[in-house]
Amino acid sequence: MQIVKYVFQQHGDERGQLVALEEHKDIPFEIKRVYYMYDTGKGVTRGQHAHKSLEQILICIHGSCKLMLDNGKEKKIVSLEKPYEGLYISNNIWREMYDFSSDAVLMVLASDVYKEEDYIRNYDEFLKFVNMK
Repeated sequence: MQIVKYVFQQHGDERGQLVALEEHKDIPFEIKRVYYMYDTGKGVTRGQHAHKSLEQILICIHGSCKLMLDNGKEKKIVSLEKPYEGLYISNNIWREMYDFSSDAVLMVLASDVYKEEDYIRNYDEFLKFVNMK
């Protein structure tokens, strides 16, 4: 399963901390879309889909959350709780984000613009898709 946790370089002094991210340097792809989620209610699960070709970096820039990642053969649970850590998720990985702290802000850097045809939103269809490869 191609999942990598990155620790981004931090620059800090008495004024606070700064993390700068550059495509093809800190992020292994060209960034074409950025979005974030916040005010996620207690007990809510987000995601519940996979992408056919999209790559992503997820960064919990405030608070914490957990991710369940599944490549069709194995599942992993990963926690995100540091604003200088990012989780790379390649394509063909089912993802579910859950256990959001009340103050969580989860930012996603994506390798392409939104394309509905890239989503696999049904788990059984996901299993068929990854087993055909």
